[in-house]
Amino acid sequence: MTHIHHTLAEEFSDHLDRMHELKLSNAHFVKLHQAYDTVNEEINRIEAGIEAVADNVLEDLKKNRLRLKDEIFALITG
Repeated sequence: MTHIHHTLAEEFSDHLDRMHELKLSNAHFVKLHQAYDTVNEEINRIEAGIEAVADNVLEDLKKNRLRLKDEIFALITG
């Protein structure tokens, strides 16, 4: 199965400087970024066939990743 990694640098490539600023100055952003990376890596392992989970578990992980992404985007653009 082909899958996309969805790193934040790829998702928000137009905002790399702002993300770097937030990493240095905003602890909440750092926490969200780490949570996003963790869930994203778990999704990547599942989609690559390294881990097996029920479909509903994968969907819940994807929803969580999207929620985190939305919150991160709000901080980047806010």
